[in-house]
Amino acid sequence: MKYTIDKKEQYVIFTPMEEKLDSLLAPVLKSELLTIHAEGFTNLVLDMSQVKYVDSSGLSALLVGDREFGKNGGIFLISGIQDHVMKLLKISMLDKKLNLVTNLEEAGEAIFMHEIENGEEEEEEG
Repeated sequence: MKYTIDKKEQYVIFTPMEEKLDSLLAPVLKSELLTIHAEGFTNLVLDMSQVKYVDSSGLSALLVGDREFGKNGGIFLISGIQDHVMKLLKISMLDKKLNLVTNLEEAGEAIFMHEIENGEEEEEEG
């Protein structure tokens, strides 16, 4: 699986450079997401702008990312979703479960807001 990783201060942008996220590539994506999370990053943006097709195992990988990064107050965002992939997300009702954003700029803003909200919650608890 070809991909790029851009590590920012508060989040990581993971961009699969593949047109298909299917049963051959989904296990690799899961493994990479788990590795990034294990490295201590709590927020991740999955840039799907290159991906034109996703099958059920690809959707499963997205859910793994959402679950892992959702632990410990992190956030998992999916950006740049192609029309065909969005239709599949809507059919499977995952558009309601997953955090979807239009582009990387919107993702950055969402993470910034998420961090502010989490910081306020920690102050209230402490």
